[in-house]
Amino acid sequence: MGETAPVRGHLPDENPGFVGRRTELERVSAALADHRLVTVTGVGGVGKTRLALRAAHGVARRFPDGAWWTDLSQLDGDRLLVALVADSVDLADHTPGTATTGLRRRLADDRLLLVLDSCEHLTEPCARLVTELLAAAPGLTVLTTSRRPLGVAGEHVVPLDPLPPAGGDALELLRRAAGQDFPAAGPAGEICVRLEGIPLALELAAAQIRLQGAEAVRDQLGTRLDAPPEARFDLLAHTERVWPSRHQTLRAAIGWSHELSTPLERLLWARLSVFRGPFDLSSALAVCTGGPLDRATLPAALDGLVRSSVVRPPDAGGRLRMLDTIREYGATWLDRTGESGTVADRHAAHFRGLARRAETEWHGARQLRWYRTVDAHHTDLRTALDRLLRTDPDAALDLIGSVAFAWSCRGRLREARDGLEQALVLSEARGRVRARALWALGVTLVLQGESDPAQEVSERCAREARNTEYMEYTEYAAHAEHTAHEEPPRGGRDRPGELTLDAAALAGLLALTTGRPMSAYVVVGHVLDAARGGPADSAARLRCHLVRVFALTGLGRLAEARRGALRLRALCQELDEHWTRTALEYQLALTGLLEGDPQAAAGHARAMLEGTRGLGASLGVALGLDVLATALAAAGDGERAADVSGTGEAYWRATGQPRRGLPGLRALHEKYTDTARATLGEPAYEEIFVRALTGLPQDGLDRALEGPGTPA
Repeated sequence: MGETAPVRGHLPDENPGFVGRRTELERVSAALADHRLVTVTGVGGVGKTRLALRAAHGVARRFPDGAWWTDLSQLDGDRLLVALVADSVDLADHTPGTATTGLRRRLADDRLLLVLDSCEHLTEPCARLVTELLAAAPGLTVLTTSRRPLGVAGEHVVPLDPLPPAGGDALELLRRAAGQDFPAAGPAGEICVRLEGIPLALELAAAQIRLQGAEAVRDQLGTRLDAPPEARFDLLAHTERVWPSRHQTLRAAIGWSHELSTPLERLLWARLSVFRGPFDLSSALAVCTGGPLDRATLPAALDGLVRSSVVRPPDAGGRLRMLDTIREYGATWLDRTGESGTVADRHAAHFRGLARRAETEWHGARQLRWYRTVDAHHTDLRTALDRLLRTDPDAALDLIGSVAFAWSCRGRLREARDGLEQALVLSEARGRVRARALWALGVTLVLQGESDPAQEVSERCAREARNTEYMEYTEYAAHAEHTAHEEPPRGGRDRPGELTLDAAALAGLLALTTGRPMSAYVVVGHVLDAARGGPADSAARLRCHLVRVFALTGLGRLAEARRGALRLRALCQELDEHWTRTALEYQLALTGLLEGDPQAAAGHARAMLEGTRGLGASLGVALGLDVLATALAAAGDGERAADVSGTGEAYWRATGQPRRGLPGLRALHEKYTDTARATLGEPAYEEIFVRALTGLPQDGLDRALEGPGTPA
């Protein structure tokens, strides 16, 4: 029986249509055993990604720390290259240093395979990054795919040719893609020869075979490919180099698919090229309508592109995508129509609107749904932000201010900080949009452990909030006689509004993380006492109440803190609010420890872990595992405490930071861990700890969650 144990890392599922390539797979596998950098090169559509993915799956067990996949086709520049690679290796990088600092630390002691797919448009930045990482991580092996080598010293290049046109593999790929069986002699065999065995070209032909039959496709390709090269593919000339003959064949095949599409399908193909990541029908309708392509005609055009394999069929979540080579072709046609800027602006406006809706829905029952929506559309939100930073910095500030908190919760602190800092410099917008962005930047800096910059941003946020609410109230008062039926602003001359409440919550959070619970208690207490409404009225009020509960805990007012936390938790359950509820479980676990009730603390810690796992928050998981390990050690269960603590260390390393958290928990963790080590014996404790640290983190988290449920 084969080995079935899970393997560390993350690789996408393999394409079930993979055919042949046995010799090429053996060459890549052997190269990965002998070289630290292997690059699979070849023309677009030749199957580099498929081969690399199959090879990575085949060799993954050689690497104790896993095989990890990064799709670089979604990047339109190198600014977020390091952030994307860090995200792909589960590094929710919370470090404040240079862009590669956390990534180098993450990989330094590991033996893993990193796959960088589609490097051709980022060859030089990828070469610099790979050189730096290989120098910092002796156990690292890198597999890349690119239309040309990276040019790094020690790089081993594996050129990938098309499938043999007259061989069985090309015909088998055509059969599988078309869902039909063909004899080797006949139209199907001729199609394979005419398309020179290029896998993507064969897939496009297979889609037309399903619609027209093999003979019609053979005849059409004959007419197309027998034409002079300059007439095969009506595209702008590429002056940077002469395309290889095989690439001309692929371009001719794509052009043939384009000609067979209806005018509306061709228009949609061009407009869809603006999406860098997966998209759904609603996004396509929002971005791609206009002229003859309207809400009534677009769905049918999209179905036609799916049938012809130009657009990949929807996944389980209803998301569709185009292969990079086909998207590039569509982008060229979009440029020729003169619509590139218009469609890019519509794309940016759509995702700005999505970001604003997500922020509006954060406080309430749709929080988790919108959190996941923001995560699913992350690539296109980034693309929209980049566009707006160039064309409309005020709108860029609005977009990043709307999603930065969700990005930070997800562990994308570098991207959130980068976008916020750029937009704040470029935009001249004042008022609500700036105050919100400053608040989000302050939270990001606190999570990175950057207390001094966070203090400066916190003060700027408070000033902007006060000034904005004062001006809004003054404007309202000046026109009150003309706006008798207009809702007055919630803030005013002497009553703080939502902006001031959030500024206070930020100041309180910073005070808590720097060991000043009294300051936190005073600052949020001051604004809550002056503000109208209760904690259910807004996300800002709820955050202030959350900070006050933590401050009470830090001040040793445990009974009061627990009562407040339980009231807030019940309210969150009514609202179906997830983020604050998870934080409250952490506070209740900490309170249980301080009150000498480790069983209750463990139950709350597990509830927190369930919540943070659902949110995909590595920092939250690390904090939860620490409090659970402390509770288990306090209860006398040294073996499980060691196991959970080792898993916690693995999650801390995934944040790029050493263990941290509230000062009160750090002291308790050290105290009870020392007790567990002494009781269990240092060698036994260390063996369990290291086994958990080097095992699969997800398995360790699953073990940690085995236990009694949340106490009432």
